[in-house]
Amino acid sequence: LLDEKIREAGEYLAKFSADDIVLVCKRESGEKAAELFSKTLGIRTFTNNYPAGILTNPNLSNFIEAELLLICDPWTDKAALQDAKRIKIPVMAICDTNNYTMGVDFIIPGNNKSAKSLGMILYLLAKLYSEKKKMNVKMPPISEWIEGWDSLVPPK
Repeated sequence: LLDEKIREAGEYLAKFSADDIVLVCKRESGEKAAELFSKTLGIRTFTNNYPAGILTNPNLSNFIEAELLLICDPWTDKAALQDAKRIKIPVMAICDTNNYTMGVDFIIPGNNKSAKSLGMILYLLAKLYSEKKKMNVKMPPISEWIEGWDSLVPPK
């Protein structure tokens, strides 16, 4: 079921141009994977700090327009979620079993508190997105996305 949901998420994500997507991940555990996601696909990403009003206030010097918001946790990224709902753009969110999902249009089920889980989910989304868009990008190996990858793979 998780595999199917991540594939659906990749399909949905591929409906949008990289310039029209914003990723927000305030969780420290997702920072590395979010930055790789941004670097690989050219998607604007905010880690640690989401600038208030960046999507809603055109008078700000750093104002940006977006067509889709991808967040790693509806609770920690709630300011971005509220901004997206205010301007009526769809929101994709990685949601754990304890997340309140009101306002989220597309849920990606997964552990959004673990660096390993967030790394795996963002790696898979980046891979699916680049394949669907036929992007000629060098995808970093999965070991770069997931902290502690070596401890997960049994020795040969």
